[in-house]
Amino acid sequence: MSLPVLSPKEAHRLIGEGATLIDIRESDEFARERIPCATNAPLSRLDSTELKTGDAVVVFHCRSGARTKANAERLAKAVGGTAYVVEGGMDAWKKAGLPTEKKSGAPIELMRQVMIAAGSLVVGGFVLGATIDPRLYVISGLVGAGLIFSGVTGVCAMANFLRFMPWNAAFKAS
Repeated sequence: MSLPVLSPKEAHRLIGEGATLIDIRESDEFARERIPCATNAPLSRLDSTELKTGDAVVVFHCRSGARTKANAERLAKAVGGTAYVVEGGMDAWKKAGLPTEKKSGAPIELMRQVMIAAGSLVVGGFVLGATIDPRLYVISGLVGAGLIFSGVTGVCAMANFLRFMPWNAAFKAS
C-alpha cells in the first residue's frame, strides 16, 4: 500500500485548509529544523505512539521523502483516515521556498554523531594497534561488530549512549 504523494505547495495548501502535518523524523532532527505547524511523531516510536488525528486529513513528511515512502503502509495504518506524503520531504519543502523554523545551537544529527564516533574509534584502534600494541586492533574489531549488530537488529548502543550526552540531552525537541 502506498500513500498518495503531494508536492510541497499542494501540501502547504492542504495544511492551510486544516490538514494535520506530521513529521516522522527523529526528535533530534525535529529539534534542529522543522516546518512551523508540524507535530513530531518519530518513525522509530510509531508503534508505541498513538496518532490522535480524528477525522483530520494527515500529511506526513521526513527529510527527503524516503522514510515516508518506505513506511507508507505503517503510516496509513497509524491514522486510519485520509493521509498523504510530501514528495521530497522537507528538502523539497525548503526548495519550494516554504517556511521552516531553525533552532541555533542544536547538535548535529545523532546518526552523524554515531558515524563520527565509530569512525574515530576504528581509526584510533588501527593507529594504536599499528604503533603501540597489535592487541589494540581489537578496538576496531569491536566497533565493527557493534555496527554489524546495529545493522541486523536496528538497535544502536552507541546512539543510545550518545543520546544522553550533555550536548544532546540538554537540547530536546519542543
